[in-house]
Amino acid sequence: MSDRRLLVLWDVDHTLIENAGVSKENYARAFELLTGRRPERPARTDGRTDPEIMRGLLSDNGADPAVFTEHEVTTALAAAMEHNVGELLRRGFMLPGVAETLATLSEIDLVVQSVLTGNIAPNAATKLRLLGESLSVLDLEVGGYGSDAPVRASLVRIAQTKATRKYGYEFGPADTLLVGDTERDVEAALNGGALVIGVATGQASEDELSAAGAHATLPDLTDPHVVVATLAKVTGIELESRRN
Repeated sequence: MSDRRLLVLWDVDHTLIENAGVSKENYARAFELLTGRRPERPARTDGRTDPEIMRGLLSDNGADPAVFTEHEVTTALAAAMEHNVGELLRRGFMLPGVAETLATLSEIDLVVQSVLTGNIAPNAATKLRLLGESLSVLDLEVGGYGSDAPVRASLVRIAQTKATRKYGYEFGPADTLLVGDTERDVEAALNGGALVIGVATGQASEDELSAAGAHATLPDLTDPHVVVATLAKVTGIELESRRN
Protein backbone atom coordinates (compact mmCIF):
# COMPACT_ATOMS: atom_id res chain seq x y z
CA MET A 1 0.00 0.00 0.00
CA SER A 2 1.18 3.54 -0.77
CA ASP A 3 2.55 5.65 2.08
CA ARG A 4 0.99 8.69 0.42
CA ARG A 5 -2.35 10.09 1.51
CA LEU A 6 -5.09 11.72 -0.52
CA LEU A 7 -7.33 14.63 0.43
CA VAL A 8 -10.54 14.47 -1.60
CA LEU A 9 -12.48 17.73 -1.57
CA TRP A 10 -16.06 17.50 -2.79
CA ASP A 11 -18.02 20.44 -4.13
CA VAL A 12 -21.48 20.45 -2.53
CA ASP A 13 -24.21 21.90 -4.78
CA HIS A 14 -24.91 19.86 -7.92
CA THR A 15 -22.03 17.50 -7.10
CA LEU A 16 -23.13 15.83 -3.87
CA ILE A 17 -26.61 17.29 -3.52
CA GLU A 18 -29.29 19.08 -5.49
CA ASN A 19 -30.68 22.11 -3.66
CA ALA A 20 -33.69 22.42 -6.02
CA GLY A 21 -33.54 26.20 -6.22
CA VAL A 22 -33.38 26.84 -2.48
CA SER A 23 -29.92 28.40 -2.77
CA LYS A 24 -31.17 31.24 -4.96
CA GLU A 25 -34.09 31.72 -2.60
CA ASN A 26 -31.56 32.03 0.23
CA TYR A 27 -29.65 34.76 -1.58
CA ALA A 28 -32.85 36.67 -2.32
CA ARG A 29 -33.93 36.49 1.32
CA ALA A 30 -30.47 37.51 2.55
CA PHE A 31 -30.64 40.50 0.21
CA GLU A 32 -34.03 41.43 1.68
CA LEU A 33 -32.74 41.10 5.23
CA LEU A 34 -29.86 43.44 4.40
CA THR A 35 -31.72 46.05 2.34
CA GLY A 36 -35.36 45.78 3.37
CA ARG A 37 -36.52 45.06 -0.18
CA ARG A 38 -36.70 42.13 -2.58
CA PRO A 39 -34.13 41.95 -5.41
CA GLU A 40 -35.41 42.47 -8.92
CA ARG A 41 -32.54 40.56 -10.53
CA PRO A 42 -31.56 37.04 -9.44
CA ALA A 43 -28.26 35.95 -7.95
CA ARG A 44 -25.49 34.79 -10.28
CA THR A 45 -24.02 31.63 -8.77
CA ASP A 46 -22.14 29.12 -11.00
CA GLY A 47 -19.33 28.14 -8.66
CA ARG A 48 -18.85 31.50 -6.97
CA THR A 49 -18.43 31.82 -3.21
CA ASP A 50 -21.24 33.20 -1.07
CA PRO A 51 -19.41 36.52 -0.50
CA GLU A 52 -18.90 36.92 -4.26
CA ILE A 53 -22.52 36.02 -4.98
CA MET A 54 -23.86 38.50 -2.45
CA ARG A 55 -21.59 41.29 -3.69
CA GLY A 56 -22.85 40.67 -7.21
CA LEU A 57 -26.48 40.47 -6.13
CA LEU A 58 -26.27 43.71 -4.17
CA SER A 59 -24.51 45.53 -7.00
CA ASP A 60 -26.86 44.17 -9.67
CA ASN A 61 -29.82 45.47 -7.71
CA GLY A 62 -28.57 48.97 -6.99
CA ALA A 63 -27.16 48.47 -3.50
CA ASP A 64 -23.56 49.28 -2.56
CA PRO A 65 -21.85 46.08 -1.29
CA ALA A 66 -19.32 48.19 0.63
CA VAL A 67 -22.07 49.39 2.96
CA PHE A 68 -22.39 45.93 4.52
CA THR A 69 -19.76 44.24 6.67
CA GLU A 70 -18.70 40.65 6.13
CA HIS A 71 -20.37 39.77 9.44
CA GLU A 72 -23.65 41.35 8.36
CA VAL A 73 -23.64 39.44 5.07
CA THR A 74 -22.80 36.05 6.61
CA THR A 75 -25.37 36.60 9.37
CA ALA A 76 -28.03 37.35 6.75
CA LEU A 77 -27.07 34.26 4.74
CA ALA A 78 -27.23 32.02 7.80
CA ALA A 79 -30.61 33.47 8.79
CA ALA A 80 -31.93 32.95 5.29
CA MET A 81 -30.90 29.30 5.33
CA GLU A 82 -32.47 28.81 8.74
CA HIS A 83 -35.69 30.24 7.33
CA ASN A 84 -35.58 27.98 4.26
CA VAL A 85 -34.28 24.75 5.82
CA GLY A 86 -37.72 23.14 5.67
CA GLU A 87 -37.92 23.77 1.92
CA LEU A 88 -34.39 22.47 1.45
CA LEU A 89 -35.14 19.21 3.25
CA ARG A 90 -38.45 18.84 1.42
CA ARG A 91 -37.25 19.59 -2.11
CA GLY A 92 -33.52 18.86 -2.04
CA PHE A 93 -31.91 15.46 -2.41
CA MET A 94 -28.62 13.59 -2.53
CA LEU A 95 -27.52 12.89 -6.10
CA PRO A 96 -27.45 9.31 -7.45
CA GLY A 97 -24.41 7.24 -6.52
CA VAL A 98 -23.12 9.68 -3.91
CA ALA A 99 -23.85 7.46 -0.92
CA GLU A 100 -22.14 4.46 -2.52
CA THR A 101 -19.15 6.50 -3.71
CA LEU A 102 -18.58 8.15 -0.33
CA ALA A 103 -18.88 4.78 1.40
CA THR A 104 -16.44 3.11 -1.01
CA LEU A 105 -13.83 5.81 -0.51
CA SER A 106 -14.30 5.66 3.26
CA GLU A 107 -13.00 2.07 3.13
CA ILE A 108 -9.64 3.32 1.83
CA ASP A 109 -7.54 4.22 4.85
CA LEU A 110 -5.28 6.71 3.12
CA VAL A 111 -8.19 8.85 1.88
CA VAL A 112 -9.50 11.86 3.80
CA GLN A 113 -12.82 13.18 2.48
CA SER A 114 -14.07 16.71 3.04
CA VAL A 115 -15.68 19.54 1.07
CA LEU A 116 -14.63 22.63 -0.83
CA THR A 117 -17.61 24.88 -1.32
CA GLY A 118 -18.53 28.49 -1.82
CA ASN A 119 -21.20 28.13 0.85
CA ILE A 120 -20.49 29.66 4.23
CA ALA A 121 -19.76 26.87 6.71
CA PRO A 122 -23.11 26.76 8.57
CA ASN A 123 -25.08 26.73 5.32
CA ALA A 124 -22.88 23.99 3.89
CA ALA A 125 -23.52 21.90 7.01
CA THR A 126 -27.26 22.43 6.61
CA LYS A 127 -27.23 21.40 2.96
CA LEU A 128 -25.15 18.33 3.76
CA ARG A 129 -27.93 17.08 6.02
CA LEU A 130 -29.38 15.81 2.74
CA LEU A 131 -26.65 13.14 2.78
CA GLY A 132 -28.20 11.46 5.80
CA GLU A 133 -25.93 8.80 7.28
CA SER A 134 -23.41 9.33 4.48
CA LEU A 135 -22.45 12.64 6.08
CA SER A 136 -20.50 10.74 8.74
CA VAL A 137 -17.66 9.89 6.31
CA LEU A 138 -16.88 13.55 5.60
CA ASP A 139 -14.50 15.42 7.89
CA LEU A 140 -16.08 18.85 7.75
CA GLU A 141 -13.47 20.28 10.13
CA VAL A 142 -10.88 20.32 7.35
CA GLY A 143 -13.11 21.68 4.58
CA GLY A 144 -12.78 24.96 2.71
CA TYR A 145 -15.80 27.28 2.87
CA GLY A 146 -16.91 30.61 1.48
CA SER A 147 -16.73 31.95 5.03
CA ASP A 148 -12.99 31.15 5.06
CA ALA A 149 -12.14 33.32 2.05
CA PRO A 150 -14.08 35.05 -0.74
CA VAL A 151 -11.90 33.65 -3.56
CA ARG A 152 -12.56 30.00 -4.29
CA ALA A 153 -8.98 29.13 -5.25
CA SER A 154 -7.82 30.26 -1.80
CA LEU A 155 -10.03 27.61 -0.22
CA VAL A 156 -7.81 24.83 -1.58
CA ARG A 157 -4.80 25.89 0.46
CA ILE A 158 -7.00 26.60 3.47
CA ALA A 159 -8.36 23.05 3.37
CA GLN A 160 -4.88 21.62 2.84
CA THR A 161 -3.59 23.53 5.86
CA LYS A 162 -6.46 22.35 8.06
CA ALA A 163 -5.99 18.72 6.96
CA THR A 164 -2.20 18.87 7.38
CA ARG A 165 -2.59 20.20 10.91
CA LYS A 166 -5.13 17.53 11.87
CA TYR A 167 -3.64 14.46 10.17
CA GLY A 168 0.07 15.22 10.39
CA TYR A 169 0.60 14.72 6.67
CA GLU A 170 1.60 17.53 4.32
CA PHE A 171 -1.16 17.63 1.72
CA GLY A 172 0.13 19.34 -1.39
CA PRO A 173 -0.96 19.68 -5.03
CA ALA A 174 -0.12 16.05 -5.91
CA ASP A 175 -2.24 14.56 -3.13
CA THR A 176 -5.22 16.93 -3.06
CA LEU A 177 -8.06 16.29 -5.48
CA LEU A 178 -11.15 18.41 -5.97
CA VAL A 179 -14.34 16.99 -7.51
CA GLY A 180 -16.82 19.54 -8.83
CA ASP A 181 -19.38 20.28 -11.52
CA THR A 182 -18.46 23.76 -12.79
CA GLU A 183 -15.66 25.35 -14.72
CA ARG A 184 -15.05 27.54 -11.67
CA ASP A 185 -14.39 24.40 -9.62
CA VAL A 186 -11.78 23.39 -12.16
CA GLU A 187 -10.27 26.87 -12.18
CA ALA A 188 -10.15 26.93 -8.36
CA ALA A 189 -8.30 23.61 -8.24
CA LEU A 190 -5.78 24.57 -10.90
CA ASN A 191 -5.10 28.00 -9.40
CA GLY A 192 -5.25 26.81 -5.81
CA GLY A 193 -2.93 23.83 -6.10
CA ALA A 194 -4.93 20.64 -6.55
CA LEU A 195 -5.80 17.97 -9.07
CA VAL A 196 -9.38 18.07 -10.30
CA ILE A 197 -12.06 15.79 -11.71
CA GLY A 198 -15.07 17.41 -13.35
CA VAL A 199 -18.40 15.68 -12.96
CA ALA A 200 -21.18 16.63 -15.37
CA THR A 201 -24.03 16.65 -12.86
CA GLY A 202 -24.58 20.40 -13.15
CA GLN A 203 -24.85 22.73 -16.13
CA ALA A 204 -21.40 22.06 -17.61
CA SER A 205 -20.83 19.11 -19.93
CA GLU A 206 -17.86 16.77 -19.75
CA ASP A 207 -16.41 18.48 -22.82
CA GLU A 208 -16.72 21.90 -21.18
CA LEU A 209 -15.13 20.67 -17.97
CA SER A 210 -12.31 19.07 -19.93
CA ALA A 211 -11.76 22.25 -21.93
CA ALA A 212 -11.53 24.17 -18.65
CA GLY A 213 -8.58 21.97 -17.70
CA ALA A 214 -9.99 19.11 -15.65
CA HIS A 215 -7.53 16.23 -15.37
CA ALA A 216 -10.43 13.81 -15.96
CA THR A 217 -14.21 13.97 -16.24
CA LEU A 218 -17.13 11.75 -15.28
CA PRO A 219 -20.77 11.88 -16.40
CA ASP A 220 -21.92 11.33 -12.80
CA LEU A 221 -21.04 9.46 -9.61
CA THR A 222 -23.32 6.47 -10.12
CA ASP A 223 -20.54 3.88 -10.38
CA PRO A 224 -18.25 4.09 -7.32
CA HIS A 225 -15.73 1.69 -8.85
CA VAL A 226 -15.33 3.97 -11.88
CA VAL A 227 -14.97 6.97 -9.57
CA VAL A 228 -12.25 5.28 -7.50
CA ALA A 229 -10.43 4.10 -10.62
CA THR A 230 -10.51 7.64 -12.01
CA LEU A 231 -9.16 9.08 -8.76
CA ALA A 232 -6.35 6.52 -8.80
CA LYS A 233 -5.48 7.29 -12.42
CA VAL A 234 -5.41 11.05 -11.89
CA THR A 235 -3.38 10.94 -8.67
CA GLY A 236 -1.16 7.96 -9.37
CA ILE A 237 -2.00 6.67 -5.89
CA GLU A 238 -2.97 3.04 -5.38
CA LEU A 239 -6.39 3.18 -3.73
CA GLU A 240 -6.93 -0.17 -2.08
CA SER A 241 -9.90 -0.82 0.18
CA ARG A 242 -9.19 -2.37 3.55
CA ARG A 243 -11.82 -4.96 2.63
CA ASN A 244 -9.53 -6.37 -0.07
